[in-house]
Amino acid sequence: MAPKNKKSLSSTDNREHYMKIVLADTCIQCKQQCSRGLAYIDKMAKPGMIGYGVPCILSKGSQIQGKKG
Repeated sequence: MAPKNKKSLSSTDNREHYMKIVLADTCIQCKQQCSRGLAYIDKMAKPGMIGYGVPCILSKGSQIQGKKG
């Protein structure tokens, strides 16, 4: 059964905030290098390091594809 007290979604709820995961080469080319990106570049400069990317704060707040709002 569906819950009785169901809230309606406002237009701001449709916009989900997220950050893209970027690799060290993207951080190196970035014009506004952040402290998180610089630390990741330093980490990846060591031989044998394996990295899975770092969240980019410059991409925060984009609208997710496929959702209208």
